[in-house]
Amino acid sequence: MFDAAPSPGPNRSPLPPAQPPADAVPAPRDPAGAPERPGPDRPARQRDAFFDNAKYLAIVLVAMGHSWEPLKGDSRILEAAYTVVYSFHMPAFIIISGFFSRGFDMRPDRLKRLVTGVLVPYVVFETAYPLFKNLVTGSHEDISLLDPWYLTWFLVALFVWRLTTPLWKLVRRPLPLALAVAMLATVSPNIGDDLDLQRVLQFLPYFVLGLCMKPEHFRLVRRRWVRIASAPVFAAALAVGWWAVPRMNTAWFYHRDSAQELGAPWWCGPVMTLALMACSLLLTACFFAWVPGRTTWFTALGAGTLYGYLLHGFLVKLGDYRGWFEQPWLHRPLGEILVTVLAAAAVTVLCTAPVRRVFRFAMEPRMDWAFRRDPAEQARERHRRRETADA
Repeated sequence: MFDAAPSPGPNRSPLPPAQPPADAVPAPRDPAGAPERPGPDRPARQRDAFFDNAKYLAIVLVAMGHSWEPLKGDSRILEAAYTVVYSFHMPAFIIISGFFSRGFDMRPDRLKRLVTGVLVPYVVFETAYPLFKNLVTGSHEDISLLDPWYLTWFLVALFVWRLTTPLWKLVRRPLPLALAVAMLATVSPNIGDDLDLQRVLQFLPYFVLGLCMKPEHFRLVRRRWVRIASAPVFAAALAVGWWAVPRMNTAWFYHRDSAQELGAPWWCGPVMTLALMACSLLLTACFFAWVPGRTTWFTALGAGTLYGYLLHGFLVKLGDYRGWFEQPWLHRPLGEILVTVLAAAAVTVLCTAPVRRVFRFAMEPRMDWAFRRDPAEQARERHRRRETADA
């Protein structure tokens, strides 16, 4: 009834070549769960120590900033440091995320990694944070996937940004366009809180900037003279931060509200967008200048920064719920230093390999049962197995 399929032979059409994985999108794992092994025709992809170092140091600054929030009201110096850190730590992290999203497209394996590595962790932690609060405080916090809770806004933003990457690679002037979108968001209070779209849109230019950057741009800011000049720049930033503490609403640095919601005239939104981005990029360049490019003791921790980011929130919230930050001695210089050191140590531990193995089920689930296998990848796998058997 049906024609028999022709058997493969020496004249069969060659299989399409496997495309290299996108930057920051891991290659598919084999059925046994192990990464593809390098071979003569598949060289190992080495990680750049600079970017792993930058991600680790940025996530340490994030944890330190969160630990300062309950304490900064009693110390003008601490609030100045908090303002400076908040002006560049997330922009630096987002720029790196954009840089490593340059190769993202709509290939099935990359979409799968986007779902399992970003969307699924968002659902898991957006559920876990309210349940954790209910367990510790006895409250009845509702679970809402439309209202990102605490730290999970970044996962929503990363999912949206990465999905729109092909569009930003298509337009002629992506960065001015993204900047215009961010400026319009600051004058649009009706955007609302769903999916924290204000943050998604206002932080968008940093992601698009990362998409536009090339490795040589990072090498420019790592020159010796830039490293030397960054010291007085940071000192000046701390001085300006100290001066601005009683004069400026630090909520501008969160990028989660429009100008009208912050009690400012509408025209302040676009102006502050440009001013804050200029300050953020200057301090981010200074930060990158001081990031070591060689392999250090914390380089390997750069691969686990998303673990540290999402998990350290439970520790900060636990201290908040239990009133640990209300101890009077913590609001003195030695107490503030102790909290800072503990925050840095805690997020460091949460980035380590043992912690990643324990929580991989939530952060990097395989979920092979939920996806169809790519026919071309299956064909390539069968082809490799035949070649191995013939050898």
